[in-house]
Amino acid sequence: MRKAGSGNSKLKLSVPGHEASIGKFLTQSGTFKDGNLLVNKDGLRIVSHSEEGGPPLIKPLDNQLSLADLDAIKVVGTGTGGIVQLVRHKWTNQFFALKVIQMNIQEDIRKQIAQELRISLSTQCPFVVLCYQCFYDNGVISIVLEYMDGGSLADFLKDVKTIPEPYLAAICNQASVLNGLIYLHHEKHIIHRDLKPSNILINHSGEVKISDFGVSGIIASSSGQRDTFTGTYNYMSPERITGQKHGYISDIWSLGLVMLECATGQFPYPPHDSFYELLEEVVEQPPPFAPSDQFSVEFTSFISECLQKNPTDRKSAQVLLKHPFLSMYDDLKVDLASYFTSAGSPLATF
Repeated sequence: MRKAGSGNSKLKLSVPGHEASIGKFLTQSGTFKDGNLLVNKDGLRIVSHSEEGGPPLIKPLDNQLSLADLDAIKVVGTGTGGIVQLVRHKWTNQFFALKVIQMNIQEDIRKQIAQELRISLSTQCPFVVLCYQCFYDNGVISIVLEYMDGGSLADFLKDVKTIPEPYLAAICNQASVLNGLIYLHHEKHIIHRDLKPSNILINHSGEVKISDFGVSGIIASSSGQRDTFTGTYNYMSPERITGQKHGYISDIWSLGLVMLECATGQFPYPPHDSFYELLEEVVEQPPPFAPSDQFSVEFTSFISECLQKNPTDRKSAQVLLKHPFLSMYDDLKVDLASYFTSAGSPLATF
């Protein structure tokens, strides 16, 4: 009887050729894929496939989405009571913004969070940042949001200093901030109440979307007015900063200030040492304007239509969408995607 391993007997191993490399079965994130079977460090999953042959992308309010399926990449923002992380879905490789909020905070902040959740989950629009899902666990609320990889207009302004008129027209019209306001005001009956450069987000596809509904107000009364005093003071309309009742048109004042700030590279009002100095400036002094020697007649007119101190003189988002400024650069075929990608900092994907 021949002993195992003696003589000429050898154990032969078959090494796969290069064309059969395991790399052809691996996704970019290191998931082994064969047909509808996916296996990675988090386990095994059988998935249905889209027409393109990969796992179907997560959709807003998808009940299949779970926090366990999200890998944290880095912190991309901080705010009241929490942080915002860039995360990647383990199975689809989609990026999301994960807003993580500790709930051991003041009562007024808790109410703002609840309001943000109500509004975010009810607004599904191409001009508003999408909310995919939210979770509560052990004193922490986690909100899964659409990831806008270009950051905010405030971030972009730090790089470019000013935004030329053709791009501002595209941001309002083509992108479109005004369509977002029309959706909020007339379809959802919501006043944003905190429209400012840091709450207008951009991405590499050239999209511009309104975000952050923590202090937004839902209009339930027939008068279409609110009288609560919340939001960022600097961008408040005269009727809001004095604590009067206000409606959708108060957002238009904020839009005018945002557009003027983007055009000139500085906030339209001079720095103030106190809230009361700002209040006096907004209420007692003439409204800001676009200097006629620096900007087109159409742009100065657009800003003037937004920055009317009397709210009844201000134009609605629907009317402003037809303003000549928004169409005067149509022949240039402005490419916001190229502009955001080339003019700003490298896009924050990783």
